[in-house]
Amino acid sequence: MVWLLICGVAFGASMLTLFTGFGLGTLLLPAFAAFFPAEAAVALTAVVHLLNSLFKLLLVGRHARLGVLLRFGIPAVLAAFVGARVLVWLAGLEPVWTWSAAGRTFRVMPVAAVIAALMIVFAALELWGGLKRERFGVAPRWLPVGGLLTGFFGGLSGHQGAFRSAFLLRAGLGKEAFIGTGVAIAACVDLTRLAVYSERFFGADVARNGPLLGAAAVAAFAGAIAGNRLLHKLSFRSIETGVAVLLAIVAVGLGLGIL
Repeated sequence: MVWLLICGVAFGASMLTLFTGFGLGTLLLPAFAAFFPAEAAVALTAVVHLLNSLFKLLLVGRHARLGVLLRFGIPAVLAAFVGARVLVWLAGLEPVWTWSAAGRTFRVMPVAAVIAALMIVFAALELWGGLKRERFGVAPRWLPVGGLLTGFFGGLSGHQGAFRSAFLLRAGLGKEAFIGTGVAIAACVDLTRLAVYSERFFGADVARNGPLLGAAAVAAFAGAIAGNRLLHKLSFRSIETGVAVLLAIVAVGLGLGIL
């Protein structure tokens, strides 16, 4: 059941993210969070996200725009380091509160509470749609700001794609350059946060779940290939609404200590 759910989500979300610029981490994190502690779910999601980003670099990386990549990517990497350090710090704290029901005691860990809050925020943004439509002024001037937001939230919870797409859409890029540049930035953020995660919880989680991660990565690769051929023909609004509902449900579960 675990393998089927995670691999299925990895396949479908990878199809979505190739063209929207986000979706894999947004969908895969709740799937992992249903079976693993919050900090481990973030780390495991980051592994699949990185492998998928590297694979997509082979498909579309040649279209990346170097100038945008530097202006956006350097602040993103610096902020990803900070966000990942915050996650590692949160993972070492005591529960913020406990509660009991039906003879069971539920503990709400700080990292789960923070990730739950972020999921609620991003679910609201998905339902509103304003983040993708909002304009941020003159694109070259705001690209470093977009990099900082993308990197920090990418390092903290893996929710990097929505901010990245919102800013890159206003950077004057064509479709190929938008996809290629976004993939390159995502890979840089993932490498940074995994380097930080490895200090605390990354190594053991990967060692115990290597086969599952490998299967999820292959499913994501297959989704990227399928998306490269098919997904541009589809409308994403209903999918985005489903993502938002899933985020909200899992966020409530994390916030209550159930997941």
